[in-house]
Amino acid sequence: MEKIGLFGGTFDPPHIGHVKLAETVLRALELDEVWFIPTYQPPHKQNAAADPNSRLEMLRLILKDQENFNISTIEYELKGKSYTYHTMVKLKEQYPSAQFYFIIGGDMVDYLPNWYRIQDLKKVVKFVGVTRKEYEDVRDENVLMVEMEDMPISSTEIRHQLKKGNQPEGLSEDVLQYIRENHLYEN
Repeated sequence: MEKIGLFGGTFDPPHIGHVKLAETVLRALELDEVWFIPTYQPPHKQNAAADPNSRLEMLRLILKDQENFNISTIEYELKGKSYTYHTMVKLKEQYPSAQFYFIIGGDMVDYLPNWYRIQDLKKVVKFVGVTRKEYEDVRDENVLMVEMEDMPISSTEIRHQLKKGNQPEGLSEDVLQYIRENHLYEN
């Protein structure tokens, strides 16, 4: 049975912290691969700052040399707001023999009970919480916890720095070039 990590998110923009998090979980749980699942339209946030196709292209750029990482565009195929439950139903239909591990930040573990159809979701996927320094006391018996070194990089801060015209930390050169060429995050 193939063990596949699923890392969903807006990736607005994708940065090296996302890659490090996926590498950490891949090694810790001895997964075969990790699939990044960019959200077409986030269900719990306002619209992303960059359009879906730009976010997908930036994700392709940052992952292009990563051997065990792939991108699933399943939420792009579903269009609209995507809930993890709908994504997992589709993935289980397409890959019935795979064991899926859904990767979330430690800050999301306490919020899991509020997820759409969470009880049904727990039947088809194992959740993996990645702890960071500020959330190290978070525990849930239904969530596998993986510790990761603290990485003070966030998409929000990167967008803020880009808007101010600064050189942000945490972006690959390819992603930064794409952002500059396409005038993303300037306003």
